[in-house]
Amino acid sequence: MEPVEIIEKKSRFIAYAGKVNSEDEAKAFIDEKIREHKKARHVVFAYVLPNIEKCSDAGEPRGTAGLPLLNAIKRRGFCGAVVVVVRYFGGILLGKGGLMRAYGKAAGLSLDAHVLDI
Repeated sequence: MEPVEIIEKKSRFIAYAGKVNSEDEAKAFIDEKIREHKKARHVVFAYVLPNIEKCSDAGEPRGTAGLPLLNAIKRRGFCGAVVVVVRYFGGILLGKGGLMRAYGKAAGLSLDAHVLDI
């Protein structure tokens, strides 16, 4: 699946979405993106499976990265979905609201682009 990329105040947000059937598959998807983007400042993720919802801010301020990804999955009613958003810091601080909007937008665009795959 092709990633979706957005730029917000010189920071690059690269989003990936995929279908997973287990927590092990979700973790493998996340680990693959971490390996692909070793120089990234943050690799944020969220996934939803039956009876499991997990997310990580990956060093961003609490609640500003992983939660917007998780909410994007849940708003679309997906189960068995994982989203990873990679951020390459552009030198300009976005603030908590800016981070939440950027991560949420990237996740939403990626999920919408891959809706038939999930």
